Amino acid sequence: MAALRESPNLGDLLKYEAPNLYSRDQATVAAGQNLKLGTVVARDANDKLVTLDPSSIESNATAVGVIAFDVDASLIDRADAILIARHAIVASQALIWPTAITAEEQITAIKQLTAAGVLVRQSA
Repeated sequence: MAALRESPNLGDLLKYEAPNLYSRDQATVAAGQNLKLGTVVARDANDKLVTLDPSSIESNATAVGVIAFDVDASLIDRADAILIARHAIVASQALIWPTAITAEEQITAIKQLTAAGVLVRQSA
């Protein structure tokens, strides 16, 4: 019998958030992005969410939050993204990082998230 595998869900990522949706923001994802639940994101020069790029000298090098639900903006901007932006705890193993991120860049991004109020913790 084949094993069933459940897709990641918000409970795998979000371990605590403030009441009344205080931890969440609705934001626009820039076209050309297909962001999955748990993706660590930054803002571009137009204040739209993009995948974090720690090697960039632009604004997209600073982590601002974590995507709460899959958002496919492959073709056009999507203004319906939910961002975990403050006063929350997320599970480290549920985060999606850029493929080429170094350990040092990841630590820096975690510090940026912490400064925004999004704590990254080990979780079961």
